[in-house]
Amino acid sequence: MTSHARAVDRYLSRLGFASRPGPTAETLVELQRRHLDLVPYENLAAALGRPDLADPAGTLERIAAGGNAGYCFHHNGALELVLRDLGFTVERRLGHIDGDEVPELNHLVLLVTIGGRRWWPDLGLGDALRDPVEVSDGKFRQGPFRYAITASDPDAGTWIFRHDPAWGSFTTVEVRGGSPSDADIAASHRYLSTPPEGRYTRTLVVARLEDTGADVLRGIRLRRHGDGARARNLETYEEWRAALTALRVSLAGVSEEELRSLHGRLLAFHSQRAAGKGLDPHVA
Repeated sequence: MTSHARAVDRYLSRLGFASRPGPTAETLVELQRRHLDLVPYENLAAALGRPDLADPAGTLERIAAGGNAGYCFHHNGALELVLRDLGFTVERRLGHIDGDEVPELNHLVLLVTIGGRRWWPDLGLGDALRDPVEVSDGKFRQGPFRYAITASDPDAGTWIFRHDPAWGSFTTVEVRGGSPSDADIAASHRYLSTPPEGRYTRTLVVARLEDTGADVLRGIRLRRHGDGARARNLETYEEWRAALTALRVSLAGVSEEELRSLHGRLLAFHSQRAAGKGLDPHVA
């Protein structure tokens, strides 16, 4: 048994599988759902100034041991290893989420072919896609969220995903042709997660998606998207730290001093932004 296979078995055990599932569409759905239940989208390591490498094997080992994953490059990179080890046919695609034009590759997309049908599983979108979706043009709904896929080209493996305009933390993901290499992913990850300018070092983002909605912590602002929508600022360290735990973020290996320092920085940034917009920082 390879080291990857052993890590896959430990990963599956963490997700509650009693044995290895087969490479079916049902397995794809169950993997995504169980993973999202236990492993949140987060950039804690990058926000602390010591980002984890975008190394799929290292990420898989970390998740299997009960730790955090990270953001899309981590989640989907580890998922690719798991799917291949289980016998799925998997291709990589370059994803670009709206916002910053650079780098072009800012989201790793996996395309899985099962019985001639093409599926898109994704563990790294934060507040979107509770279940994998078959890639074809059309509107669809998952829980309280309404999505759409347009301009899909089955032969090229390209499409555009449109998030729910009422709830989404982003607008679109454009999935482009070509298969990004490990070096491509590593270069984009360095750009996005290197202090002080990297996008994922500017603030803390944690998201956990479930059937009825998504809980998203951005800085000190905790929002519920979907059913039971609400929002509040976590101005005390104690309530902010408790929110991290409730969102299933592992704090193993993070000192209390580091956490308090990060909360203080996020609180100051929130207050500065609110003041610049002429808003009450308690409701901004």
